[in-house]
Amino acid sequence: MKPIRLRDFVMTDDGCLYAVSGYENEERAECVLRYVPTTDGDRVSPWGVRYKKYDFADAFVWVQEHKPEYLDLVHRVPLTDIVRVFKPEELAADVAARSPRAARLFSYFDLPPMTWGCTGSLLAGLENDASDIDMVVYGSAWFTAQQQLMSAVAAGKIPAMSEEMWQKVYNKRVPDISFDDFVLHESRKFNRGEFEGTYFDLLYSRGYDNLHSVPPITLGRKTGKTTIEATVTDASLAFDSPGIYLVDHEEIDLVLSFTHTYCGQCFTGETLEACGVVEEHGDQTWLIVGTTREAHGEYIVSRTLLDQ
Repeated sequence: MKPIRLRDFVMTDDGCLYAVSGYENEERAECVLRYVPTTDGDRVSPWGVRYKKYDFADAFVWVQEHKPEYLDLVHRVPLTDIVRVFKPEELAADVAARSPRAARLFSYFDLPPMTWGCTGSLLAGLENDASDIDMVVYGSAWFTAQQQLMSAVAAGKIPAMSEEMWQKVYNKRVPDISFDDFVLHESRKFNRGEFEGTYFDLLYSRGYDNLHSVPPITLGRKTGKTTIEATVTDASLAFDSPGIYLVDHEEIDLVLSFTHTYCGQCFTGETLEACGVVEEHGDQTWLIVGTTREAHGEYIVSRTLLDQ
């Protein structure tokens, strides 16, 4: 069986559906609860069960009440409780067959089979008319997809994000940077877009060959809060979850973004400015951005981009 990885969904023996949120899934899957079966649910699965979607805060309340043994910084589901794993790369054709709009979006990407798929509500078969399209691409193929999206937008095949959609995304994320600076950074990432009136993400996940290419992301000893400027020496995992930046700085070794807002924010060779919480991890010191869901008072920007 293939390892469980970021962007998969898992179903537990009580029918609940969890989104996998990390890579350390050998004994317990790192997850966040997304859908709970209930007779009054407004979404119906392909297997005929009604589900209710839970947001982040409500999911923790439900788990606290019903599955307290899962509680941690995320929900850690024992592999013995998992009865099904939904893998985006294996179910891409099913999603395309069920959603013509998603199929049309997928048609603009030329990627090898099993290097891409769709996660979120479409993967679980619980989408509605307002559902976003959460396309996920694995490993180095993600950068190919990014270039293909860039080309499709330049050719007018996929429209550029509208001002209205940018404003909607900004208001949803409420970052600690101005709207103009937000759009300046986001518009060069090509990791999201708008297609036939629907928002879509181009999400990164590691390939099976590099699932553990970096040490496990663990809690460290917090020593305070700081703001730094540093040169980014490696941004190859900047679009991962968390986004990881190796930096050349006298005190900080890594800058990690646990919020999607600041993933891909800086490129290799640029000067990064970041404000976050300092954590000690053995002989390394990390700067953590996104220590709360809203990440108020924490941010990452490219000084290189802003100063141009």
